[in-house]
Amino acid sequence: MSAASHGTAASTGPGAAKPSILEQPTAVWAIAFACVVAFMGIGLVDPILPAIAESLKATPTQTELLFTSYLAVTGIAMFFTSWVSSRLGAKKTLMIGLALIVVFAVLAATSGDVWEVIGFRAGWGLGNALFISTALATIVGAASGGTASAIILYEAALGLGIAIGPLIGGLLGSVSWRGPFFGVTALMAIAFIAIAVFLKGGAIEKPTPTKLSAPFRALAVPALGTLAATAFFYNIGFFVLLAYTPYPLGFGAMGIGLTFFGWGVGLAITSVWVAPLLTARMKRTTVLRIALPLLTLDLLAAALFVGTPAALVTCVVVGGLVLGVLNTVLTESVMEATDLPRSVASSAYSAVRFIGGAIAPPVATLLADSIAPSAAYVFAAASVAVGLVIILAGRRALRRVDDGPESTRVEAEAISAGEVS
Repeated sequence: MSAASHGTAASTGPGAAKPSILEQPTAVWAIAFACVVAFMGIGLVDPILPAIAESLKATPTQTELLFTSYLAVTGIAMFFTSWVSSRLGAKKTLMIGLALIVVFAVLAATSGDVWEVIGFRAGWGLGNALFISTALATIVGAASGGTASAIILYEAALGLGIAIGPLIGGLLGSVSWRGPFFGVTALMAIAFIAIAVFLKGGAIEKPTPTKLSAPFRALAVPALGTLAATAFFYNIGFFVLLAYTPYPLGFGAMGIGLTFFGWGVGLAITSVWVAPLLTARMKRTTVLRIALPLLTLDLLAAALFVGTPAALVTCVVVGGLVLGVLNTVLTESVMEATDLPRSVASSAYSAVRFIGGAIAPPVATLLADSIAPSAAYVFAAASVAVGLVIILAGRRALRRVDDGPESTRVEAEAISAGEVS
């Protein structure tokens, strides 16, 4: 649930004023800036996929592996990030993640072969896993203007990054497909320096070390396993919409960027404001049972209108609105599904979710090439429908996720774990 709906939770008394989002130390702003750039990386390559295919003589399926390598490594690494950060501490983990992104982004920008770019995107995914698994906890721990304000700032950074990533990719990509990679390199280098200078080592307490096997064992818990399986199939729909759609649209880099800017804005609005309104009035599982069929119908509409660019753009934007609700409600549910340490539950859930996203792009292009472009969206819709069936079948295991609102700190952990796919 969005912190925006619980802005008074951090008040110190009945008459205490809500902390201003501007009342944050420089360290928090440095991390928030890095978050914007990190989340930009998700959709940054979307507008330049056709340009990469043309420049590097690659097939659409090969270019889709830019998403697959990034997401697969991010997902696998997520199983181990809680183990790493609990031993190194937040600042070191953040800086290692940022340094890896800088190195692999510049290597991708200077590549001369599509397989090199695919490999360097995998390294980028490792850095991203280390960074995003630690960023919000660090913001909350370093904030002096109130926990609620810090979380709102993080949500704003997340939404801004998701929305402007495709737009920046389109602007720089209209000059050269290498432009977006160089842009991320420069911005992440600035973020690395800012965190090194402004985040003091003692600002965050070092957490209690967790066992390496903890996230794997967590998936055996029925409620968490049900939600992770749902997210696996739901994320297939998410990334078919994001990663495959540039090809049937047929737009240039700027047109694709603007399309997915609209998608990202819709996702940000519903995740921050609409999802909390819905969960305040309905059970979380009820919201999931409504949103998953809506996403399925939207993907079927994309299959039906795949040859009509204006209609397909509409499906993309509507899909973003639904995806924002699903992102927030699924991750909230994960936080309420088990008594395990929340960092462990988050790592397990996020890992499975990212792996589902990794499968989607190449399968979509293969289906489109071998059958028809509409087949990619039918595949996506069927996958989301499987997620709905899992939610319905696991109704008994999911009873506890409807027990009530979580604390502001729990919301922070939920957002950190799940709203980055």
